[in-house]
Amino acid sequence: MNDERLEGRALRTVFAALMLGMFLAALDQTIVSTALPTIVGDLGGLNHLSWVVTSYLLASTISTPLYGKLGDMLGRKPVFLGAIIVFLIGSMLAGLSQSMSELIGFRALQGIGAGGLMVGAQAIIADIVPPRERGRYMGLIGSVFAVASVAGPLLGGFLVDNLSWRWVFYVNMPIGALAILIVVTRLHLHTPVINHRVDVLGAIVLSVGVSALTLFTTWGGNEYAWSSPTIVGLGVGGVVALALFVIWEWRGASEPILPLGLFRSSVFNVANAMGFSIGMAMFGAIIFVPLYLQIVYGASPTSSGLRMLPLMAGLLSAAILSGRAISNMGRYKVFPIVGTATLIAGMYLLSLLRVGTAPWLASLYMLVVGIGIGLVMQVLVLVVQNDARPQDIGVATSMATFFRSVGGSFGVAIFGTIFAGRLATQLHELPRDVLAKLGSGVHLNPAQANHLPPHVHAEFLRAFANALHGTFIVGALMAALPFVLSWLLKEVPLRTSLKEAAAPA
Repeated sequence: MNDERLEGRALRTVFAALMLGMFLAALDQTIVSTALPTIVGDLGGLNHLSWVVTSYLLASTISTPLYGKLGDMLGRKPVFLGAIIVFLIGSMLAGLSQSMSELIGFRALQGIGAGGLMVGAQAIIADIVPPRERGRYMGLIGSVFAVASVAGPLLGGFLVDNLSWRWVFYVNMPIGALAILIVVTRLHLHTPVINHRVDVLGAIVLSVGVSALTLFTTWGGNEYAWSSPTIVGLGVGGVVALALFVIWEWRGASEPILPLGLFRSSVFNVANAMGFSIGMAMFGAIIFVPLYLQIVYGASPTSSGLRMLPLMAGLLSAAILSGRAISNMGRYKVFPIVGTATLIAGMYLLSLLRVGTAPWLASLYMLVVGIGIGLVMQVLVLVVQNDARPQDIGVATSMATFFRSVGGSFGVAIFGTIFAGRLATQLHELPRDVLAKLGSGVHLNPAQANHLPPHVHAEFLRAFANALHGTFIVGALMAALPFVLSWLLKEVPLRTSLKEAAAPA
């Protein structure tokens, strides 16, 4: 790596291309959901519908740590370009799909590219901007996810209504082409000349372990009961595979795909533990906010996306302002502490949501949660990058993203189970005549709930709100873990150069 940093217009141009790449990956997680009913109507295969989402999630999670190491070995630019090309090929083929099985396979190909887009963009920023100045850019990167989460459902609905569901995938082509053009012509990075050996066995074992645990959290309580042989087998198999991976990386691999020396750093360990636990609390609890908006307020999926704007506005403003403050101050520890404390408060406020809660008050609660997330999420990536050796920036960045994603998967599974259990308990306490008309209310979707008879609907909403209260309380308690961890995070001065080692805490 050289120390010739990009500045001015050249830096802004390259950064725009990196944000476009990340926007592609983030958008594709949200834009497809709106088109799923239309896709099923065209291609059939309703029983395989969940795999359209699962295949993408699984492939992107598996590929994340692999891209980090490949970027360190082969150079960031070619690996990032390769990820964009794989993503665009997957997008084009997904749009051309003639069956559900083809679509699922091509969505997995998209996911493989998406993993490299997420990691590659953040690692390239670490190559061209010193940590002291990187805060303001990491804040903007955090805003990509906020914009994509709102723009995805809106854009997906527009394309499906006015063109075709296939344009949900074709829309990626011009954006990706522009990102490729800028990266090829404007981004110039030093490429490693050292001969490396790819740890193929380690990559395979890691992929098996991550796949098993991702399916464990995705299918558990949904496709299969938690006590079913399939889920138990996936859980045990995933843990065993990851244990074998650690043993291989420690004793057998000549050039580990995940250098275990990274775990000797308390900064790396604490930051990733925070990322994992915040991912659990954040993703696990926030998925119920749109459900609340759709069931209690009767909002459409598109309208519920718009009603989430306060949360995204809080995230966006907090991420940008905290990033600028970190660059000006050169210190970061206060932001994870304040951010996690704000997240606890926001989760508690969400637990106050009731059937009669005014929409403006619900928006205020969401704003607080967004501010808490924005103050802490991207800071953790900066902390890990500042602590890592230059030759390990890629794998360190990928692990920060990986732990957050896996934590989110576990959070969705845990909170889904908690909510379903509490809702079942609440429904059993309703009068028998209401239960007879309600049926299995645990699995009601918003459209079905809104068509219930008025008195049954009122009883269901009350039970739903009570179940949601306990779920968000658990979210607040879970957010207390990263708050405690934030006090253990060492304040390592941010480097002002791309080369020099981090100063001791």
